[in-house]
Amino acid sequence: MTATIHRLDPNREPGRPAASLDPMVSLVAGDMNMVNAVILSRMQSQIPLIPELAGHLIAGGGKRMRPMLTLASARLLGYMGTRHHRLAAAVEFIHTATLLHDDVVDGSDLRRGKRTANLIWGNPASVLVGDFLFSRSFELMVEDGSLKVLGILSGASAIIAEGEVNQLTAARRVDTPEERYLDIIGAKTAALFAAACRVAAVVAERPEAEELALDAYGRNLGIAFQLVDDAIDFVSDAGTMGKDAGDDFREGKATLPVILAYARGSAEDRTFWKAAIEGHRNSDADFAHAIELVRSTRAVDDTLARARHYGQRAIDALGIFANSKAKETMVEAVEFAVARAY
Repeated sequence: MTATIHRLDPNREPGRPAASLDPMVSLVAGDMNMVNAVILSRMQSQIPLIPELAGHLIAGGGKRMRPMLTLASARLLGYMGTRHHRLAAAVEFIHTATLLHDDVVDGSDLRRGKRTANLIWGNPASVLVGDFLFSRSFELMVEDGSLKVLGILSGASAIIAEGEVNQLTAARRVDTPEERYLDIIGAKTAALFAAACRVAAVVAERPEAEELALDAYGRNLGIAFQLVDDAIDFVSDAGTMGKDAGDDFREGKATLPVILAYARGSAEDRTFWKAAIEGHRNSDADFAHAIELVRSTRAVDDTLARARHYGQRAIDALGIFANSKAKETMVEAVEFAVARAY
């Protein structure tokens, strides 16, 4: 088998439609119906608040990218069974639980253009329903019967929690090193992308080399995805991101554009960034000044350059697999993740 080299092209050549997740959505539509049935069944409870609150977030307009990656990876490997349906649901439950907990920690009011669960039902309910969804995800893992699958997904859950704590201890620290920030998003975001892809190789009983390739694909895609989110916080709106531009800035998050702009700025600029991330400079005028600084220091441009680097690494990881419709959709998913900022 000869590998085909794919180059990341976030801008696409003239005449080609913009990169989209639609091809992947179409590819796994039948499988996704089965996953949705599992999700709907397993989020039920005799306590009405649980399905009400969980349903608010699960039905809130997310693209379901992580479970789709499990399904697309299984399709890439030619897997014909059904185990991946429950595992994709477990992946979505882990993701949803972390979102519920994140919004409480961050004090967020908006997610995907809608009021957050913690704003509607309060922090205690959001935390506890998040715990319920984590428990459901572990039930699904155990039912699969594979200790290896259980190890991959439970390990990812622990890494996500470590990433959250690492981020919490770095909160409002504008002098956070870039390396530490990459460690945080590698744990907080990329670990679940990696696990979502890797478990498909386990259920398909593929060689370890293919497991590791899918792990690398998901991990690098997850890092690229988060870096683009960081960048477009300065250039986005609620219609693009599901949140308003500047939400991260106003919450005092030292994302990579801020870290780079602080490192490259003058003494006056650094004073501004320190005050802003500590929560003392978060007005509309302050945000406008922050946009000017991240642009003048090329902090956004360089954040996107790093995202393209990780995106290319994700695509390269697919090189060992034969060309197929599934592989095309997985390459395009990377292009979509990066192109959201253009």
